[in-house]
Amino acid sequence: MSNSFGHTFRVTTFGESHGGGVGVVIDGCPPRLPISIEEIQHALDRRRPGQSRLTTPRQEADLAEILSGVFEGHTLGSSIAILVRNTDARSSAYADFKDIFRPSHADYTTEAKYGIRNWQGGGRASARETIGRVAAGAIARKFLHTVAGIEVIAWVSQVHDVHARIDTAQVHPDQIEASLVRCPDREATQKMVERIDQAREAGDSLGGVVECVVRNVPPGLGDPVFDKLEATLAHAMLSIPASKGFEIGSGFSCATLKGSEHNDPFVPGSDGRPHTKTNYSGGIQGGISNGEPITLRVAFKPTATIRQKQISVDRQGRAVELEAQGRHDPCVLPRAVPIVEAMACLVLADHWLRQRSLDVLSKQ
Repeated sequence: MSNSFGHTFRVTTFGESHGGGVGVVIDGCPPRLPISIEEIQHALDRRRPGQSRLTTPRQEADLAEILSGVFEGHTLGSSIAILVRNTDARSSAYADFKDIFRPSHADYTTEAKYGIRNWQGGGRASARETIGRVAAGAIARKFLHTVAGIEVIAWVSQVHDVHARIDTAQVHPDQIEASLVRCPDREATQKMVERIDQAREAGDSLGGVVECVVRNVPPGLGDPVFDKLEATLAHAMLSIPASKGFEIGSGFSCATLKGSEHNDPFVPGSDGRPHTKTNYSGGIQGGISNGEPITLRVAFKPTATIRQKQISVDRQGRAVELEAQGRHDPCVLPRAVPIVEAMACLVLADHWLRQRSLDVLSKQ
């Protein structure tokens, strides 16, 4: 089972949704980076359950414990281990369908692959695994801001059929956090909340889109072949539970444009380097960052667990009817925002360190 991500800045997550706890081990973080438990906790608080009526009612404080790698507020350069203990797991809610494969979950595929699965919640396939990603992302974010002033901001741009109107260049974190659904468009926020409330009351769920912008990215990050920066970002985003689609820059809309419409012309910049007049490339050309803002979007499916009755089969292949129990988000989008940001930070921290190694070698 693959539990690690990254090359130079590498993270390995561990734990199951209803086990003793979840967490992450981070390798490759440079020494002397100032980091506090409060910064990590702030990131986890944005992801944790029970934030509002729009999220799962599971009550977890998600308190982070730094077990190694940090001393007197600074990283040591050694492995950083962070643990979050599970305190409100209710495994009994899953006992009635431990032998039933829930529709659109990883129950059947996990058992088909490994011959065994943890039926208490989703095990490793649960979104609770992302706690480790978000904790590591907080450290990667601090690193990126410290070395290059890189800023990563994500928000909900769509829930079901409600689309937000947002100026990507002007969006600010305070606008996002002021919204119950983490959408900086106030009018769209109200409509999104109404849609999610309606779905929750009907025992149903909704999907949507999280959009992300990365500012102050230096040119030169990424590789031109298999490790293209957008390919690594796609890998990162599509590894998030419930993600089903990824776009960067113009995305699928580029298929409707001509080359004369889609090309990004270069113009002289005040900083002495070329800039592009438009940004259909989404800040990446030939797999390498060009210095413009990186813009991407991630589509998330409706939460698979719903309270309505559904048909399925059990381990013996017999047809059954199930009505799922447990505590689940009627829409994962608000809590997916910090996860998208974390994965973007992990990718960029890794590529920045890899480029730094190349720079050192080129000067020898």
